Order: sequence, then structure tokens, then C-alpha cells
Amino acid sequence: MTDLKIVDAHGDERIVPNAEVEHFTGKFNGEVLRPADPGYDDARTVWNGMIDKYPGLIARCTGTDDVVACVNFARDNELLVSVRGGGHNYAGKAVCDGGLMIDLSPMKDIRVDSEKRTVRAQAGLRLGELDRETQKFGLATTLGINTDTGIAGLTLGGGGGWLSGKFGLACDNVLSAEVVTAGGQTLTASPEQNEDLFWGLRGAGANLGVVTSFEYQLHPVGPVLGGMVIHPLSKAKEVLPFFHEFSSTAPDEVGTVGLLMTTPDGSPAVGMVACYSGPPDEGEKVLKPLRTFSSPIADMIAEQSYVEMQSMFDEIWPPGRLYYHKASNLRDLSDSAIETLVACAQHFPTAVSSIYLMQYMHGAAIRVGESETAFPHRYYHYICGVQSGTDDPDDSEKIIRWTRDSWDAIQPFFEPGVSLNAVEDTVEEGEHRVREAYGVNYDRLVALKSKYDPTNMFRLNVNIIPSGVEA
Repeated sequence: MTDLKIVDAHGDERIVPNAEVEHFTGKFNGEVLRPADPGYDDARTVWNGMIDKYPGLIARCTGTDDVVACVNFARDNELLVSVRGGGHNYAGKAVCDGGLMIDLSPMKDIRVDSEKRTVRAQAGLRLGELDRETQKFGLATTLGINTDTGIAGLTLGGGGGWLSGKFGLACDNVLSAEVVTAGGQTLTASPEQNEDLFWGLRGAGANLGVVTSFEYQLHPVGPVLGGMVIHPLSKAKEVLPFFHEFSSTAPDEVGTVGLLMTTPDGSPAVGMVACYSGPPDEGEKVLKPLRTFSSPIADMIAEQSYVEMQSMFDEIWPPGRLYYHKASNLRDLSDSAIETLVACAQHFPTAVSSIYLMQYMHGAAIRVGESETAFPHRYYHYICGVQSGTDDPDDSEKIIRWTRDSWDAIQPFFEPGVSLNAVEDTVEEGEHRVREAYGVNYDRLVALKSKYDPTNMFRLNVNIIPSGVEA
């Protein structure tokens, strides 16, 4: 086999002798793919069809030992590294051009302890896979709203969902994690072991190492009452103020999402989505105002399993479609903000584009101090996202332009802070977004980064630059 052409950490192409590659693969239990190998294109493909990157080498890990081998190989050869969990990130940070992609997606071991109400889950799992297993025992934890989302990236960036108000964020429910550091060490991070790392993992994204598994606290979650109520877009200036009032005063058991969208028949619309995770009879009372406001053209709220509720957006945001996305924190839905949102929605570039208001932080999630975990944004707010999509590559320029223009128009209403999982491209959006993502915890995270990843091996993320390393 020929020597390996691969990109190093400085962005330069270099040659790794085949003997060195064989030494690495000889200790590797999974599959190692070069660009000419069968399965390479499938392995480099991620959720967002707009991402088209070509790693120099893809290492498909089967367990922690494989991750250690990857990290040591990358460090010894100073390689550019990306880490793939679920591969759901809009900007495609899971894949690198020319470097080594450490692929955790084959790592899907999951073990539920129904008595302790905990689950140990490997980092290649997607939230739908975890939910289906924990729901066999009538248990769940907070994890996003789209089943294709990887649990690892979601959790490390905070991680909201329908259960945030009742049980806190995904990161708030992490009891421990197994981590491979840039030095090739395998550490347990918990309240009792490597406490500083445990603090940082809950909000610092992929900066501090490769998390190979999480232990989560689970909670009893039975059937929920949830779904969408739809009104014509012409009613949006009445519906959105009501939605804001309803969401901001709802009990912890309620999670909401507002949507400006296009219905399947091509009509512009405004949707109010809610999930009530308490007793169903009480849920009927709580959600009644949502269902009886004005005259909706559709009311799809019904009792359903939690797994069904988690999958309701899967058809709207399927894998393989081309997406472009920008988002930030929106604390208040003022009349001026609503005017701007509706104006943007009147010019959707495609029928599968939308603007969403996800009730990211309320209830239990904001009863955590801003420095109790690395995730700092512990105040009531929505994630306001402008998302465009298309199945036609010729539409790419059009959807990018509309998303950027709309995001610029909404910018005056955003908070300075931004949730980590909403930051897409700091090169495009500016390095100030990094500091906004980590807020008051930034300096403490720089110290942790300098300790656990002093050479910035794990840089393809919302990157915290360690002390002494140039940007």
C-alpha cells in the first residue's frame, strides 16, 4: 500500500509512511478507510447534504481503545483531527478536509439500570436510539427534538429539549463521562473524579477531549400530550404574542416551539408546538388555551408516546437535504421582533425553509447557576433559528442569501449570548461568537483547555484556544 497523504494540524499536506499507518491500523479494531476504499463516501456523509468534505483517513472506532489509538496516531503525526458522533451539526464540524476523522458512530452500546434510573450510553448513539431503549422502561432524559441528532454533541453543548423545563438540560443530567484526552489518557469525569473536567464537559463542546460514553440520570416519562396547532401566516402577529405569553408562563412540564413555515399544501403558516410531560388529564387543562386560541386551521395535539413526540420533526428536517442555518438567543418576543420575523417569513426561498423559536431555557434549566456548569446561559430565552433547506443544489446560493439576510434583520433583537450548539461558523460569524457562547465561563475554560489540550488538537469546534497557542 502507498504512503498516506494527509493534512496536518497546520493545514499543510504531509506524507505519513505506510509503515507508520500499518502500525496504527495493527492496533485498531475497527475499520480504517482511505478515499479509494469501499464505504468511504458513506462514512464521510453527514446529516446536512450541503457538507461535502473529504478526510484523508476515516477511523471507524468500535470502542475506547480505538479512540486512544486514533488520538496517539494523530498526536505523534501532528494531524488535523475531527470527531464524529451523530454528524448532525449544520456546519459539518464532524468531518475535516484532508485530515483524520475519528468516527464514533459505530459505538452504540447502551445499558439501562431501571432500578437506579440511569443509562450508560456510548457516544455514537443518536437520541432516537437512546430514547427507544430507555422508554422500554418508561424512562427518559432531556435530549433534543430530532431523532437523528447525536447524543454527544448535543450534550456537550448544553442540550435542550421537550423535558428541559422539568428535568434541566442534557448536560445537567450527566452523572459521569469517559473521556480520552489529547495526551491519550482515558479518564472518568464525575463529581468525584477529575471534577474540573466534569464541570467543563457540561457546556464546552468537544474542546477538552473525545467523550466515548455518558452516564445519564433518567426520569419516569410516560405518554405525553403534544403536537402542533397551525394558523395561517396572516394571523402570525396575533398568534406569536399569544405564543410568547403562553410559553413564558407555562409550568415546567411544558416545552414549546414556535414555527413560521410552509404547510404541505404550500400555504405559509405559523405553528405552535407543545409537549406536556405530566399527568395527561392535567395536560388537557394546561394546553387548552393553546388549542382554543383564535381559529386554528389544524390541531394535531394528541396523547402519544414520548418516542413519537421526539420524532415529529423528522420528516420536516430529514437527513441528506441541503441546509443552511443561523441562530442566536432571543429573550423577548417584542412587537418589533415579531414584525421582522413575519417579514422574513414572507420571502421563504423554498417550501422547506422555516424560522423557529425553541423554548430552550425555562423551569429547571434556569434554576442552575451560570457557573455551576460550563453552560452559562441560565435565563429564560428562545433559540431563534433561521433555517433554509432544499433538495436542489442549484438553490444553494438562494437559500444561503435568504438565511444571512434574515439573520441580519433579526440581529438587533438577539441577546449578546448564544448557546454553543447554535454557533455554526466562527470564521464567518466572527470570533466574538466564541466568547458569547461561553460567557462568564470563558477564562476558566481557557485554563481547562490549556491543561487537557495544550496544543489544540481538538480545534474543529467552537474553539477555545489554549494559552500560548496562536489562533
